[in-house]
Amino acid sequence: MTGVDLPRQESDIPRQDREVRILLDSGRVVEANTLFDDVVVRTPPAEDGDRWRRATVLVYRAVVAWRLGRLPLALELAADGWTELDAEAPKGPAAAQTIGMLAYLLEGIGHRRAGLDMMRLSVQVAREADEPHTLAHCLQRLGAALNFRAVDAPPEASGRIFAEASELLREGLQLVGSGYVHRALLGSYARALAGINEIAAAERTARAAERLAAAHEDRWGLAMCNWVLATVRRAQNRLTDARTMASRAVAEAEKINDTTLLLRFSLDLANICAELGDYVGESEALRRSVASGRKAVETLQEGLGQALQQRRLAVEAQRLAMAAQEAAARDPLTGLSNRLGLERAAPLLLESTAAKGRVPWLVLVDVDWFKGLNDDAGHAAGDVALREIAQLLRAECRADDVVARWAGDEFVVLLVDATDEWQDAGPAVAERIRSAVDGHDWSMVLGSTKRPTVSIGVAAGPANLDELFDAADEALYRAKRHGRNRVEVHPPLLPSK
Repeated sequence: MTGVDLPRQESDIPRQDREVRILLDSGRVVEANTLFDDVVVRTPPAEDGDRWRRATVLVYRAVVAWRLGRLPLALELAADGWTELDAEAPKGPAAAQTIGMLAYLLEGIGHRRAGLDMMRLSVQVAREADEPHTLAHCLQRLGAALNFRAVDAPPEASGRIFAEASELLREGLQLVGSGYVHRALLGSYARALAGINEIAAAERTARAAERLAAAHEDRWGLAMCNWVLATVRRAQNRLTDARTMASRAVAEAEKINDTTLLLRFSLDLANICAELGDYVGESEALRRSVASGRKAVETLQEGLGQALQQRRLAVEAQRLAMAAQEAAARDPLTGLSNRLGLERAAPLLLESTAAKGRVPWLVLVDVDWFKGLNDDAGHAAGDVALREIAQLLRAECRADDVVARWAGDEFVVLLVDATDEWQDAGPAVAERIRSAVDGHDWSMVLGSTKRPTVSIGVAAGPANLDELFDAADEALYRAKRHGRNRVEVHPPLLPSK
């Protein structure tokens, strides 16, 4: 596959980004790295309605970062680019280019099935865009990827895969007649021709691509052409020449820091050396293959390690955010939900209860004469009394029920999905709460101060929270008027319109 992809629309990619690619493909890796440090800190321009162009730049940089062995940065840039694409269906040449570059990156990190699927999608989008240069580039990526699969495939499958690659690459060559994509197409097409045993045509095509690559200092192209020529010489049983060509391919792959090519070419060189009985050469080629494989694995491990660390930090940040959100919905004095927490939870719980054909109940609890208790025993004792009442409420309710401190000395219990008969579930729980508070031993908390009691209003649905609360509030005022320390029930409400 080509190293770094360059769309025809030169304006899509900033000038310095393109210069990094030129340096990299010329084997000037150190200079490319230095320039890339300056480039990557600049945010790509984002024009309204053209998210694909911004995504193209981000993914272009991700591929460059991958080629430079900077996997964590590559993954970060690719993720940013992909995020830009979520809001829009793929359409147009920029979309095709971006999908193709993401596919190249997936190939590089070993996600080959997904990579090939995305390359096919990029070709489809490019055909619909009706832009010849973009389509040619997408065809080149797909054809080159199929070439590599054919090399690794069993003999009964490799011919078919090479044949598909040659058709795609031939189509691409009919669309462009010069430039970087044309050179890449020639080199890849030559390898496909060799794969279908058109040896003479493969050599002619490889030589033509080699001349163009040399004229443009395109070391990726030179590496590919020498690999093809090594394959041709091996098929001709000219093994000494094949070893020379394969050695050149390995050397060029090393110069451009392409571990994927280096691994493939080194293995082929080792096989040629083995056929020649050149065990020193075979050993050296295998050493390079192992070294390139180890480098690829180490890069992946480093990148994945950093990705996992970033994921851990993201999870921790999410946990803290959720904790903060939960704290905002919880009453700090009693540990119960507060009004915000109840208002957040109620709609879904009420909807779920209604969907099951069951009736929710709202129990509104108010502490009788609480102001007098505060005045007599002090605010600290009043706070302790509220915490005690909160514990009593929780003890009389099920884990699924919502128990909340509404405000001051008012509490709300939302009974959902009750298994008791709906006619008495709410009143039964309310009476248990009233009795528990009335019979509680308050001497340790309040001393000789008059013990608290509660008045309770109860209402049933189906209804929304506001309607339930208003109905329970009416019942609560009846309990207050009728002497306190009692439970009053509102008649069942009609369903909300």
